[in-house]
Amino acid sequence: MKDCIKELREMNPTKDYLVAIDSDGCVFDAMGIKQRECFCPMMIAYFGLQPVAVAARECKEFADLFSQTRGANRHKTVVRILTELLPTHPMVTERGFKVPAFSHYAEWVNNPDSLLSDAGLEQAIASASGAAKEEFERVLRWSLRVNEMVTEIVKNIPPFLYVRKSLEKIVGQADIIVCSSTPAEALQREWGEHDVAKYTKVIAGQEMGKKAEHLAVMCEKYDKDKILMMGDALGDQDAAEKNDSLFYAINPGAEGASWKRFHDEGFDKFTAGQYAGEYETMVKAEFAGYLPETPPWLK
Repeated sequence: MKDCIKELREMNPTKDYLVAIDSDGCVFDAMGIKQRECFCPMMIAYFGLQPVAVAARECKEFADLFSQTRGANRHKTVVRILTELLPTHPMVTERGFKVPAFSHYAEWVNNPDSLLSDAGLEQAIASASGAAKEEFERVLRWSLRVNEMVTEIVKNIPPFLYVRKSLEKIVGQADIIVCSSTPAEALQREWGEHDVAKYTKVIAGQEMGKKAEHLAVMCEKYDKDKILMMGDALGDQDAAEKNDSLFYAINPGAEGASWKRFHDEGFDKFTAGQYAGEYETMVKAEFAGYLPETPPWLK
């Protein structure tokens, strides 16, 4: 980790304020196309959900885009779908469809010591046998195919409205870093092809650690009340709160309006020292309303 995070550690502040910005779903409208066109079709195929494909799509969209697990690890959300959401869906219960258990995989995902990545799956395969090994091998094939499809399909996704105007405004008074769990190669490509990388001092992806770790390094350089994390998932909010920093939400489904409000008033309140307290509480409360815990079919 020390070498990976070197660029963040060596970054020299040029302003008193810092804005750390997530990428997928926050700056670029990439989460929707990734989930709907890459993750979901392959989940249906590899996990044997063809008889209830419509229900599987609804569950995937809820889990990954419009609920509290938005932005979570791909394996966490798949297990949530298989064990929690899909078995309760009306289409599944009406048809008497038995959702595949993938119990060995679920146990692996729920183990806090598991490395929930392709490398972690390879380790699990190496130490497993029988049915467990077959499950892990299938899941790895799914994950690798998703990666291929993302590379093939997710291209030329422009920033949300008011992102560019906001970045232009921010750089006048604050430093900017990208704070993301997306691989660095994809971040560099996306920010570069749309000519917005020039506004950033560092583009920090998953190779530099978790978002909370990115912010922890920044807290050594800036006052905590002068660091603002911008994101579209509860994980972004948690990263800010773990570091006693401020948080601004880009609300899922209302991204353009969120960026406009940030441009028109949110950033000014931040640099004026008026963001913490009532305004941030309002932003977080509104954000929570966009990410319910209960799916619509159970209400």
